[in-house]
Formats: sequence, C-alpha cells, structure tokens
Amino acid sequence: MIKAVFFDLDGTLLDTSKDLGEALNAVRIAQGLAPFSDDITRKEVSNGANALIKLGFGDALSQAQHVKYRQALLDNYLAHIADHTFAFEGITTLITQLANANIAWGIVTNKPALYTQALMTHFHFASAPVATISPDHVKVAKPDPEGVLLACQQANCPPSQAIYIGDHKRDIEAGRNAGTTTIAVGYGFTDTTTCHKTWGADYTVDLATEIWPIIESLS
Repeated sequence: MIKAVFFDLDGTLLDTSKDLGEALNAVRIAQGLAPFSDDITRKEVSNGANALIKLGFGDALSQAQHVKYRQALLDNYLAHIADHTFAFEGITTLITQLANANIAWGIVTNKPALYTQALMTHFHFASAPVATISPDHVKVAKPDPEGVLLACQQANCPPSQAIYIGDHKRDIEAGRNAGTTTIAVGYGFTDTTTCHKTWGADYTVDLATEIWPIIESLS
C-alpha cells in the first residue's frame, strides 16, 4: 500500500524554468550582455543559482563577482518568483487523485526554503503537502536520502510505502537510498528526452499523466 508520494519541485511538480531563466537574463542585461533564450537556460535551472551564474558568465568571474551576480539573480527571482511558473500538465489532476485516495503528498527539493515557501504560496492544490523539505531542513542535500527520510517521517509513512518522483538522477538516487519506490520523469529539465530511463528508477514516465496508473497499481 502506498501511503505517501513525494515530488522534486523544479522540473517535476512545477515548471520554473522561465522565471529562473529571466532572473539570469536580468543579471546579464545589467552587465551589457544579451539575454539567453529559454532553451539555453532550461537544462541548467535545476542545478541551482551557482550553475546558472556559471552558464551566464563562464569560469572567468572572480569570487566576489560570482557572489554579487548570484545574489542579484536570487533577488530578481524572489521578486518575480511565479510570473511564468506553472504546474506541469497532469499534476493538478494527479494531486486531486491522491487526495481522493487519501494518499499524502509532499515535496523534497534542493531549492532553499526561502524560495520554496514563497513559490508555493502561489499554488493551491486539492490537498496541502504534508511535508516540504528543503536543504535548510537537513544536513546533506540530495542525492543524500536524508530529505526523503525526513519527509517520510513527517508523513508518518515508512519509506517502503512511499514513492519519490524526480527529473534528475540525484532524485532517483535519493529515493532509492531512502528505500522508497522511485519514478523518473522525462518531461522536466532533463538533458535529453531519454536520459531518465538510464538512472535505475523503478518506473519511468514521459508525461505526468502516466504517474497515477503506477500509483494505482501499487495501492
């Protein structure tokens, strides 16, 4: 019996790519550089602010410049955190299906709590998450399983009765190491359209609408 389903946030539950990309572009424009197109930034956004600054400015920045540009990106992102962000197609229905089946759900993300909490105030699903775990809440972020295990604890659910869903190899490693069933999704911020099938997940899907039948089969 599945008692809880946990999601990675960026690229799994919500498509945050355009807002994160525009935050990077705001910093580039301020430095006299042309903005990137969405397809350039999309593949990097799930790797965090440091990776975006490296994408936007290369390796030649001094430490002080990197810190300055990173903070500018984060400030811009917080100010415009949900301008273009949306739930992936099928996610809203999926949360409703979970609620109707009395299955808890939650979030385990490497996105810091400040931004996770600000973002989630803009989204209201059929039921509220029973756990929202950010790196602030654990000693070691994903792929370490600590966050997934904490989410299971807060949901009063043993890992063997939980599912963790993500769009990155580190998500699958975290879920597997925690002892949950894992689902790798190909609709998020993956490098290729098929790489999610190589991560060793228990199940793989290309669309969020394919997730509920898996949950039903395990319930």
